[in-house]
Amino acid sequence: MLPSCVPATPFEHSGAIIDAQMMKGPIQFTNVLGLGEFMNFVGVVNADDEVLDKLLVAKRFGKIIDGHAPMIKGKELNAYSAAGIRGDHECSTIEEFNDRLENGEYVLLRQGSACHDLPNLAAGVTGRNSRRCLLCSDDRQPKTIFEEGHVNGHLKMCVDLGIDPITAIQMATINAAECWRLEGRGAIAPGYRADVVLVDNLDDFNASKVWIEGNLVAEDGKYLPETKHFDSAYVTGSVNISGFTKEKLQMHLKSNRVKTIQILTGGIVTGNKVMEIKIDDQGEFVYDPSIDCAKIAIVERHHNTGNVACGFLSDYGINQGALALTIAHDSHNVVAVGVNDDDIMTAVQAVKEQGGGIALVKDGEVLERMALPIGGLMTTEPGEKVAAQLEKMHGIANDVLGIRDGIDPFITLSFMSLPVIPELKITDCGLFDVTKFEFTSVEAD
Repeated sequence: MLPSCVPATPFEHSGAIIDAQMMKGPIQFTNVLGLGEFMNFVGVVNADDEVLDKLLVAKRFGKIIDGHAPMIKGKELNAYSAAGIRGDHECSTIEEFNDRLENGEYVLLRQGSACHDLPNLAAGVTGRNSRRCLLCSDDRQPKTIFEEGHVNGHLKMCVDLGIDPITAIQMATINAAECWRLEGRGAIAPGYRADVVLVDNLDDFNASKVWIEGNLVAEDGKYLPETKHFDSAYVTGSVNISGFTKEKLQMHLKSNRVKTIQILTGGIVTGNKVMEIKIDDQGEFVYDPSIDCAKIAIVERHHNTGNVACGFLSDYGINQGALALTIAHDSHNVVAVGVNDDDIMTAVQAVKEQGGGIALVKDGEVLERMALPIGGLMTTEPGEKVAAQLEKMHGIANDVLGIRDGIDPFITLSFMSLPVIPELKITDCGLFDVTKFEFTSVEAD
């Protein structure tokens, strides 16, 4: 799918800008199915010219449009669906699930590392609507995949939740193929491509063998074909931060009554929680162990703009140190959270030095890190090694830094900079009220 929203909104700095004109060439490629995740739903609903131009490019070349529109309903959802949006994975309630089905969309039941929507939505799947339902592994880290599986893990969960195994398999295969127009895929039949997974039972869905295009590629948990590594040098070196100082983290607050981005367990929708925090005589944040509130900072890292925006994050649980990462949807600037500016600065400097990734800090010392040099998002290390490293880092994040159990410390944090997921988010340009689609002050009225 061609990225449809780079950046997701005009209220942040991203590594690139993709407009309708730039889309006209690559969208004609036969292996490009259409536009991915049309996140700027406000632009669609309000008929923004630049947004509509992108939709018209897709329509002109007969390509499909994927959706991303949490919590919209009524006439706004009608407008969004009428624009040609084919499906949506941003459903967390049965009401949203049914609304999208009624509007002719497919619904993707998501179960990722941070977003756990499948258990909520499975109760809405019936014999009448199941063929419009798909399974979705959005933002599922290697750690989660090795522990719980991928789509096979979703199938097990569906059966445990009372969905018929054959219906669940349809949701994982033929439904997805039909939704995304993958001709000759999603079923075992004459004329279909021989993509086959052999499982040992319809309860756990453990994969015994896997064939792709008729070729055996995996057996008993082992990948069989030879793997090749390609040079990735041209997509490294993307963390460009100069002139970053501790002074840029200062906020000079005039009031201790502030708006906080409130973590809501099990998803990436956040609250707007007003709290009273401690500040010093310079108006700077002072961490109070009795208040579950820490400072969050977004540091622009693509163009050396020097932009740094600060706000507050509540109900995340961190009570010591700081962490920073360059996985920060969707512009992927540096996102950092901590209880003091010194540790936040150390964490940001650590991810800069390693060319991207994750760093955990306490008392000025880097406790653990993971380098992600490819675009600040990926590594050349094998999945098993990444999963083991994430396991270790999760332990430090929970046991040392104090991040609450039940919250994926990294994936959850990566969504705090996505200004199309209600209610409050933060970009490198400031605190953003998604419900009003405008910047807002950190200080509460």
